[in-house]
Amino acid sequence: MLCAVPPFLFPSFFLGGFECSAHRRPSGRRVDVIDATRHDHFAADDYARLRAAGLLGARDGLRWPLIERRPGQFDFASAEAQVQAAQDAGVQVIWDLLHYGVPDHVDVFAPDFPARFARYARACATFLGEAAQTSPVHPPTPVWLCPINELSFFAWAGGEVGYLSPFAHARGARLKRALVRAVIAGMDAVRDVLPTARFLHAEPLIHVAPDPQRPEDAPGAQAMHDAQFEALDMLLGRLHPELGGHPRYLDVIGANFYPYNQWHHHAQHEQRAVLPPEHPGYRPLSALLSELHARYGRPLLVAETGAEDDARAPWLRRVASEALLARAQGVPVHGVCLYPVVNHPGWDDDRHCHNGLWDYPDTDGYRPVDAPLLAALRDAQAQEAAQRITVRGDVVASVHGGSHGPGGQPADVAGDRPPEDRLAPTAETVVAFLTRVAAQRAATPGQAFPDTDGAEALVRWLLGPSPLSATDRVRATAGDRGAG
Repeated sequence: MLCAVPPFLFPSFFLGGFECSAHRRPSGRRVDVIDATRHDHFAADDYARLRAAGLLGARDGLRWPLIERRPGQFDFASAEAQVQAAQDAGVQVIWDLLHYGVPDHVDVFAPDFPARFARYARACATFLGEAAQTSPVHPPTPVWLCPINELSFFAWAGGEVGYLSPFAHARGARLKRALVRAVIAGMDAVRDVLPTARFLHAEPLIHVAPDPQRPEDAPGAQAMHDAQFEALDMLLGRLHPELGGHPRYLDVIGANFYPYNQWHHHAQHEQRAVLPPEHPGYRPLSALLSELHARYGRPLLVAETGAEDDARAPWLRRVASEALLARAQGVPVHGVCLYPVVNHPGWDDDRHCHNGLWDYPDTDGYRPVDAPLLAALRDAQAQEAAQRITVRGDVVASVHGGSHGPGGQPADVAGDRPPEDRLAPTAETVVAFLTRVAAQRAATPGQAFPDTDGAEALVRWLLGPSPLSATDRVRATAGDRGAG
């Protein structure tokens, strides 16, 4: 049977993420991606674009180095425009508190680091809680926070190989434990202020395979693969319980998944070979998500995903189809976050990374859109909307033609076709649903679309004024560009 995931955690299945790294390079120069992309300057335009594209959820960041320039003194002026813009647009944001960058006066290896982070987290919760009280959204949504982004990568890059601050070597395990302590202390501090706060724990989702030409590396490959779970196991209290872990410290798990997240193991990480999706050793994202949920039993979000240049659109199609396939198979996948949603300068060399839905802004805040990626997003939104109808269970026969496969699954889910084909709706199916929704809405004025939740923006676009018929607009969204 299909996964019954309602109530959905976010107002739309697809989210947009603003890269918010704020770390120092080995040269000493601090990276500030929010400033480099002018997101803080054009936040209102950026969030209006998200909403117009049907991306009603987002990831964004608070920059600790700017907020606490002096120990114990917190100034949130650098975040006010982003918070206000998100509220004005009605976009629900997951706020990163620490995305690799700490103030220069903070030592992540120091015994007081967890307390320092907790003090900062408490200040953030107070600021965001007060802002939420003025939000026009009713009923108010809980404040969402990602305490520290990618503990595993942070520990490896900053503590093991010296790539990120604090530029340590062979101290990755120690840094990981310090980060876990900080997350636990930070969550406690936030809950003191906002008892209803929700948390995202965003970690890389990887697959490390042994190289068939080096079978002796198999134990090392397995160890590297299993290491991705250490931080979450610590938060749960399964590993190093002396850190204070407990199930209450693991909320929604974010799976960050990129084209380079699967590779053949090699003792020298520079020599590892990335596995492309067509490689026989490559594992489907749907299977990795299923295993992640089986291990932890928590709701999931594909919290970061994206590719560069011409690979952007096909990558989103693949990830979206796999995420929806996992959801259809019973895995509580609550969304996919396009990350980053705007192009940004490279961390190391300031190169123009063409990896977003929108490009650099002009002086007026206009950002050119990547048309192929937008088309892929529209297709994915249509697939998700159709599947969400099926999850509701009221129009299964109309969506799937009344044909079911083994175990009661709709035939197109149970079949052997590629995932994007298994979940693709027909234009007529979606139009029939939208016609029914329109009738329901007319009968219940002032109410939200009763069956669509986060698909509302897509539905509005599909039903809005246009020289095209509703059927043609659905065809355009679902991939038939000949309709317009």
